[in-house]
Amino acid sequence: MTGRTLIAGIGNVFLGDDGFGVEVVRRIDPALLPGGVDVADFGIRGLHLAYELLGDRYATVVLVDAVPLDGPPGTLAVLEVDPGEDRAAAAVDAHGMTPDAVLALLRGLGGSLDRVVVVGCRPAELGEGMRLSGPVAAAVDDAVRLVLDVVGGAAALQTTGGERGDAT
Repeated sequence: MTGRTLIAGIGNVFLGDDGFGVEVVRRIDPALLPGGVDVADFGIRGLHLAYELLGDRYATVVLVDAVPLDGPPGTLAVLEVDPGEDRAAAAVDAHGMTPDAVLALLRGLGGSLDRVVVVGCRPAELGEGMRLSGPVAAAVDDAVRLVLDVVGGAAALQTTGGERGDAT
């Protein structure tokens, strides 16, 4: 693998807070990213994301998404995911694949990653609408900082060969 990292914003901007990941990656200044880190808005294109991760281009993926966390809406967490964990089989619906389904499809296609991190936010509203709720919108800048911290850590890990435990 090349050791590159992909930051992937995922979610549906037409379903309120589900657009959290897309908004976070829109606000990331590429000039602040270390070398070897790409950032992209994948939105609802989970199938496209799985194929982007196939092959040896990326060793690490940081998925940014609305996730069901404990705590009030707007709660943020950094979750380390076991990239080899066998989860539920992926139902191939290019417009509705969860991160678990994307990773399952990637494994099913013969791909793998060294590291998978989810920067997640607890949503408040997932109904039709193109705006983030107040608590989730207020968490976006903090989420950008978390993503930058994670990829800085990923670059350091790849340089030193160190390991890092779960972070929440």
